[in-house]
Amino acid sequence: MKKIIVTLLLVLGSLSVEAQELTWHKDMKKAIEISKKENKPLFLFFTGSDWCGWCIRLQKEVFKTPEFIDWAKKNVVLVELDFPRKSTQSDAEKQQNMELQQVFAVRGYPTVHFVKAGELNGKTNFEQLGNTGYVAGGPTAWLNVANPIIQKFTPYAKPSKKKKVAKK
Repeated sequence: MKKIIVTLLLVLGSLSVEAQELTWHKDMKKAIEISKKENKPLFLFFTGSDWCGWCIRLQKEVFKTPEFIDWAKKNVVLVELDFPRKSTQSDAEKQQNMELQQVFAVRGYPTVHFVKAGELNGKTNFEQLGNTGYVAGGPTAWLNVANPIIQKFTPYAKPSKKKKVAKK
């Protein structure tokens, strides 16, 4: 009986940890689709996940806390744009991340840009809402910087349904 109870507790514990996991998108096109569908700004996290001390610290002190996880699920679509030294990436991911690093003129890590995706002349265009990096003080201090930025987000326009006019 004890084994059953212990096993049940372990399973339930792992489910609650799993429920707190966030989805970090790596494909920008897919993230843009989700952003438009859910009507949320994009949260672009430029990081050096396996070598940047400040990035690792930001992850540990803020991004992996219940307070941030709840906030992120409600408010943003997360995109990780990683520049690892040890981990491998596909050529397409490397190319995408390098292009976005240039577009946003990222000079150091960690850098977080909040943006709204749009289209201009058939190409993806980003409306900058603001950016930040590491903020000392844990999730509350970090969110105090992020919240005014995401308040600049204006909802995406709903697709208009064109009425078909019958020709006579």
